[in-house]
Amino acid sequence: MRLLLCLMVLSLLCASADMSPILEGGRFAWDAVGGAWDMFRAYKDMREANYKGADKYFHARGNYDAARRGPGGAWAAKLISDARERWQSDVSGRGAEDTRADQEANEWGRNGGDPSRYRPAGLPRKY
Repeated sequence: MRLLLCLMVLSLLCASADMSPILEGGRFAWDAVGGAWDMFRAYKDMREANYKGADKYFHARGNYDAARRGPGGAWAAKLISDARERWQSDVSGRGAEDTRADQEANEWGRNGGDPSRYRPAGLPRKY
């Protein structure tokens, strides 16, 4: 009985309190996790497709899908994209021009641009 009474009082307090900052924070985190998943899925598809000239398309698509989730998704996409490009330019030696082109595709997708702009002819429709 005491537990039931405590739960009722707690729900009345929570119902009257402004929970929006907590809910917004939770939504941001949820969108960030979903955005990270979108980025992983695009990376997985890029590896599976193994299609010459398609990397910019997958960069744009991953960022586009993540950013559509909201601010948390866009944040995750930027964080992941920047980290990958920093690693690529510092460690893999692909070069500044390739990094610049990848970042352009990342920003294009993150800002709501259609990823098809970077889609190479002949890439299977599955992607």
